[in-house]
Amino acid sequence: MSKLKGYIQLTRPANLPTAVADIVAGVAVSLTLMHGVEDAAAMASAHVGSILLLCLASVLLYASGVVLNDYFDRNVDAIERPERPIPSGVIPSRSALAFGLVLMCLGVLSAVMVSVLSGVLALFLALTILLYDAAGKRHVLFGPLTMGACRGLNLLLGMSLFGEVALWWMAVIPILYIGAVTLVSRGEVNGQNRSHITLAFFMYLGVIASLWGLMFYAGISFIYLIPFLIVFAAMVLIPLWRAYKNNSPANIRKAVKAGVISLILLDACIAVIFAGWTAGLSIVLLLPASLFLAKQFAVT
Repeated sequence: MSKLKGYIQLTRPANLPTAVADIVAGVAVSLTLMHGVEDAAAMASAHVGSILLLCLASVLLYASGVVLNDYFDRNVDAIERPERPIPSGVIPSRSALAFGLVLMCLGVLSAVMVSVLSGVLALFLALTILLYDAAGKRHVLFGPLTMGACRGLNLLLGMSLFGEVALWWMAVIPILYIGAVTLVSRGEVNGQNRSHITLAFFMYLGVIASLWGLMFYAGISFIYLIPFLIVFAAMVLIPLWRAYKNNSPANIRKAVKAGVISLILLDACIAVIFAGWTAGLSIVLLLPASLFLAKQFAVT
């Protein structure tokens, strides 16, 4: 049982619903562009098998990324976080490596079953994950950008439902957002990262402004977006302010945790903009599951 729990811990269960949220948001954009808001729900039902495969691919790829992250960090974690499954000896490092690679291959295979484009995007996502885990994370600028690119590709993976990605430039939004979260995470162990938090704050504002601009692009009323946007902004900015005010590792970890889980709300905003409030609400329903799992397992 301890080994099973260790493998589960490696996959960061609380984070996995955020991977599904990316896919659902991308699917909502794709369905609306291809068939209009009125027919989007009916078309989603008709393609539920492909949508589930994309969700599965995303979850497997995300899980592989965090497993391999712990594998590559095993020597650092032995000093800074010895309670984690690999440095604690619960999971042998070679087993963790094999586990992560199997998850990654299964994720790409799931995407290939949807379309060639989905498979290509999943492969690029897998390579970007490996790049971040093995080397990118060590660079102050390149690390956050690489991590953000993983989320951008994940959103595009959802958009690839019909074998094309029209609004590829929307990947900039999750790239900017996760770049900010990754910057904040630099202080999880030692604290003292007010400069990173300040930069992250302006990046968060850029994300909020991008969502507002996207609303005008899509031509929807701000009445539908405002409630989702307010909750999203509050959930990420309040913990960020607390981490800046009291720049301790504990507060920084809380800000990072809020940033990761709030991806669900970011995706809900994107879905609202293109497919209406019901689509946004369907993504928000993932939030309770993520919050519950966050009480049982570490998010970062």
